[in-house]
Order: sequence, then C-alpha cells, then structure tokens
Amino acid sequence: MFQTLESKYPKFYQFFRLFVVVMSSILFAWNLCCFAKTANLFPGGFAGLSLLLQEIIFKFLHIKIPYTIFNIVLNLFPIYIAFKYIGKKFTLYSILTIFLSSIFVDILPHYIFTQDILLVSVFGGLINGFAISLCLNVGATTGGTDFISIFLSQQKGIDAWNYILLGNAIMLIVAGALFGWPIALYSIIYQFCSTQVIQMLYKRYQKETLFIISDKSDKIYHAIKELTNHDATLFKGIGCYEEKEKTLIYSVINAEAKRQLIPLIRSIDPHAFINIVKTEELSGRFHNIPND
Repeated sequence: MFQTLESKYPKFYQFFRLFVVVMSSILFAWNLCCFAKTANLFPGGFAGLSLLLQEIIFKFLHIKIPYTIFNIVLNLFPIYIAFKYIGKKFTLYSILTIFLSSIFVDILPHYIFTQDILLVSVFGGLINGFAISLCLNVGATTGGTDFISIFLSQQKGIDAWNYILLGNAIMLIVAGALFGWPIALYSIIYQFCSTQVIQMLYKRYQKETLFIISDKSDKIYHAIKELTNHDATLFKGIGCYEEKEKTLIYSVINAEAKRQLIPLIRSIDPHAFINIVKTEELSGRFHNIPND
C-alpha cells in the first residue's frame, strides 16, 4: 500500500486527524451560518434538509427548533449503517464531526458579507466543498448522504450519485414551492460549486488507468504492486518507429496513489512512456483503500 501520513507517523496522525475534524467542523458550520443561512440557501444532503425542516416549522408553526436536533436525528440511521459496514473509527470521527458542526451552527453568530446572492451561492459552495473535503481526506464525513454514498459504493458496487441527486432535487422542489424558486435555483449553484471542489480535492474513490511502455516492465510492475496493492497486465508488441519489441503495462489504480507512483516509475526508467486515463466506470475485482 502506498505510504501516507497515517502509515508513516500513526501516533501523530491521530492528533492531526482530530485537529482537522474539529477545524473542518467549525468551518463547515461557519459557512452554513454566514453564507447558506443568511441567504436562505439550502445545501445538498442532510445539512440542507435540516435547514429546510427548520425553516418549514418556523414558517408554519412559529417554533424555532435547533438545527442540532434535526441533523443528529436524521443521521442516526446512516451512522448505524456506517458503524456496521464501513468502519468503526471512520464512524466515530464522523459522529464527532456531525455533533460539533451541528452545535456550532446553532451558536456561531451570523455575519452578512454581501447582499449579492450569486456571490454567496458561489463562494459559500466553494467553502462548503472545501470543509467537506478536509473531513473526507482524514477519514471522516459531515454525515448523511456521504455515509450512504460510501456504503453503496463499497458494499453494493452502486453509484449513489443519481440517487443523491434525486433526493436533492426533491428537496429543492419543496424549498422552491415554499420559499420561492429563486432560492431553489441559487441553491443549485451552491450545490454545484460544492460538488466541484469535492471532486477536485477528494480522490479516494476516483480511479485512473495507466498505460506504461518501458524496457524495465518487470521492475515497474513490482513497484505498482508494492506501492498500490494493485495488479497489472503485460502486453508485448512491436514499436513501429524502432521496429523493436516493446512491453506495455496496463493497470488501474486509485487516483491519489498517482502522486507517489509516477515519480517512482520515473526513477526506475526515466525514458518510460506513461499515459494516464481517467477511469469513469469499472467492473470487476478492485482493491479499495479501507476506511479504518
């Protein structure tokens, strides 16, 4: 398995992990208070659903129920699923994130940076995605649909994105009908910006295909095997330019392993020809990095 901070410095990593969880919880909550709530936007997932339920009850019953109650209650079943099927440490750190972020949403003051709702939608979404990515990269989550997505991806081999998108769409239709369609449309911008940041910063479940032409294919294969725990396939052919026999190594790896693997391949063979292709869909046996 490719080396990470956790494998190199396990004791330090636990303190670092806890620090990141706390800071990302504060950032996530601060963003909801100063961007989403001040503009009446609804983020995706259970955070947005909690805000929506809070606003509905306040509008029709004039009762102000804390955000914490909604968010924790909604996350109870996903937490059970995560604890049983995904990983105990992952779930415990996620519980801490959910609890802290929920409490901070209720106690942090609201500050209006701008009255321009488009700017709020864009920058609020960017900050939201960054906060969620921080959690995910240290083995935790802000809860809700993240639990569901990881469970379906790991245990069932199902791409949960369409189901989450459908859930968010239903939530925004309700929000638009009750609070105005401009709010729902700006919330889509908020969610889109957040999703783009997460896809850019969190690569754990993203896969890439390597095509490597080299005269040192045996050493490169062992490097791939030892560093990533992924196998490879060797093809033999004739290079058209030199008309000499060449070997092509084919392997699919986790995208985050690329950062360490490519320099290692270059150190083995500086003249290796490496083609990296983003893998959109994969069927078959593939080693996923465990959460715990």
